[in-house]
Amino acid sequence: MTTLDDYFSIGETIVLGSHTFGAEEIKAFARKFDPQRFHVDEAEAQKSLFGRLCASGWHTTSIWMKYNLLHREEVAGKPWDGPGPRPQFGPSPGFEKLRWLKPVYAGETVTFTRRALAHRALASRPGWLLLTMMCEAFDSTGDKVLEFESAVLVKTQ
Repeated sequence: MTTLDDYFSIGETIVLGSHTFGAEEIKAFARKFDPQRFHVDEAEAQKSLFGRLCASGWHTTSIWMKYNLLHREEVAGKPWDGPGPRPQFGPSPGFEKLRWLKPVYAGETVTFTRRALAHRALASRPGWLLLTMMCEAFDSTGDKVLEFESAVLVKTQ
């Protein structure tokens, strides 16, 4: 029988996917959402603390979300023979401890992961669980560039 721990892969690190951050993509995102000089102008980026064009941390985090949702679609096809209906992912009440640990430079490929840590029933919302996760991203050298703890509501009834 499938358990919720199995379904959510509690404790298992899941590779969500990899993404290469191109210079034009970095600049386009930054112009729209984080127009700091080291994200939008290569010459200015060279004069900055970073020394070259790098992606906004918000850009890196949004790409994590993209791959997380793509993976969630794959999980939706995972067999479920546990008690009650198949769990359905709902909204997230938020995240904590967001850290951008290392710049993501133009041309860098980043691999995104998540690890489900635990789930608990919500007394305030019968039939719903709160699933907590550690969310991370690593550059091509294996250095961690992003981490945060996230939560998502899951309907189980």
